[in-house]
Order: sequence, then C-alpha cells, then structure tokens
Amino acid sequence: MAAAARSPARRAEHGLTAGLVPLRGRLLPRQGVARGIHTGPSPVDRGRAGSKHHLITDGHGTPLAVLLTGGNRNDFTQLLPLLEAIPSVRGRVGRPRRRPDSLFTDRGYDHDVYRDQVRARGIVPAIARRGTLHGTGLGTYRWVVERSFAWLHGFRRLRIRWERRADIHEAFLRLACCLITHRQLLSLT
Repeated sequence: MAAAARSPARRAEHGLTAGLVPLRGRLLPRQGVARGIHTGPSPVDRGRAGSKHHLITDGHGTPLAVLLTGGNRNDFTQLLPLLEAIPSVRGRVGRPRRRPDSLFTDRGYDHDVYRDQVRARGIVPAIARRGTLHGTGLGTYRWVVERSFAWLHGFRRLRIRWERRADIHEAFLRLACCLITHRQLLSLT
C-alpha cells in the first residue's frame, strides 16, 4: 500500500493535488463523477439528473419486462425495446408465446409509426389518441400498470436512485420485479 501512496504523496509535495482536494487541513480523494450512465436532465425536476423506469405488465400487474433510461427519454421510444424484452412464456403444447394479444397504453405513446410497428408484430394496439376526451375506457386497464409502479417504488432503493452505476440499479430493479411476481404467486395459492 505504501508504494501506491508514494506517487500521490510526491505530487502533493510539489503542490500538485493528484486527484485530491483539501478539506480540514488534509488532502482527501476527489468526489467521483457527478452522474452515472442512464441518467439525463429530468424535465420535471428542474433539470437535475435522473432516471426513468419503463415497465410492461400483464393484466394482473405482474411485471413482464423493465428498462432503465435517462430521465429525459420519451416513453414512446422504449415501447418496442420493452416488447422485445418480454421473455417467452411456456404453457400450452407448441411454440412458447413471446408477445401479448393486445397492448393498452396512455396518450404518451400516441404515434402512428409505433401503432403500425405494434400491429406488424401481431399485437392489437389500444392507444389513446391525443386531443380526445377522457373516458376512452383505457383507464380501467391502465391503473394496473400504475399500481405496479407503486409496488416498485415501494422499495426505498428504487424510489430515489442512489447508485452511480446503472448495472447495480438495474439489478435492484429486476430483483424488485422478481419479488413482486413472487408475492403475486403467493397470493394465488
């Protein structure tokens, strides 16, 4: 350890801080990178760095796929990666299912390009149009996803992102999805 400390000590003697900052009469390591990856200026939090969770669930609120992006990413850009991230589901005899029958989303996903791409995958899109009156009936299905987000953010570690490394935060995110799925399976028995 002494050999590793010699070089910074020599630089400090010559007036070079070598990545150290003075604090209370001592030289301490400099603070790390201000942001981690998968962060971006949040549009709702005065431009502070933040992350966004993207989630797709089944009709009961069981998480099927989850993604982590920067806070400034639009939701509709993650629609197709979420659909691709759904794992195959074993069930009946034959090829395992890889996609849902229909997809219910809110007005944030209202783009005809994405409607066409969802239809090309054999999924019926039920996406609310912008500028239309509320009462389309999608709210009766959409609350399931909002409840799943509430379950996810019930885990303190996910409510506010403290980790600078995105892989650690994604690991906690996936672990939380596993715990939610486990709780739902226990409630069925």
